[in-house]
Amino acid sequence: MTAQLKFSNVTLGYDRHPAVHHLNGEIAAGSLLAIVGPNGAGKSTLFRGIVGILKPLAGTIGLGDLKPREIAYLPQSVDIDRTFPISVFDFVGTGLWRSTGLFGGLGKKAGRQIADALAAVGLNGFENRTIGTLSGGQMQRMLFARVLLQDARVIVLDEPFNAIDAKTSADLIGLVRHWHAERRTVLAALHDMDLVRANFPETLLLARGAVAWGATSQVLTADNLLEARRMCEAFDDGAHACAIDAARPRAA
Repeated sequence: MTAQLKFSNVTLGYDRHPAVHHLNGEIAAGSLLAIVGPNGAGKSTLFRGIVGILKPLAGTIGLGDLKPREIAYLPQSVDIDRTFPISVFDFVGTGLWRSTGLFGGLGKKAGRQIADALAAVGLNGFENRTIGTLSGGQMQRMLFARVLLQDARVIVLDEPFNAIDAKTSADLIGLVRHWHAERRTVLAALHDMDLVRANFPETLLLARGAVAWGATSQVLTADNLLEARRMCEAFDDGAHACAIDAARPRAA
């Protein structure tokens, strides 16, 4: 398959300290890939690098013929300012900025598209609610509706099923499967290993660096999960981002 994303010795971090280091690999177009790992493994940092929020400290993230605006990003809900006075309708409508422009008006066609997206995620009748009044599950449904409108080739989901009810999780997993069936490339950072095993054929196990990457059944082994935890615990946060021996953290 054609590579959609290519990582060449990528190191990402903050203030010259690596959070993801020396990552190499390719993600094929149409992949459905879970990124898992302990807290602090670098999953969100990797996603910020993919969508262009964070520039690599070293190495490159190749997009091929993919344009940055063809990547849809669903951040963790905690990254959304829920005190901002915006309605559900207007928030979801920001998913159309790619076609309307930042200051473009939302005409009748856009209104229908927004209504259809809200219906697809089960938020009919929530158009005029402010985002601060939504429950956790409703918030995630709204974020998925915005992604739907972006109509992107690559979809990046950061903890999309965290702290939501089983019904919402099942509904949103259905959307992920739909995107995969449309041959879109979907990446999701997840903690629930049962959910990963049931729905994601490929997995990257991350612990600042790649522990294992491939078929989910071969990646999510007890030995690999133990190694991921050990690597995160052993990693030296004071290490220089481009240290030669950073590719494999030293044991404590």
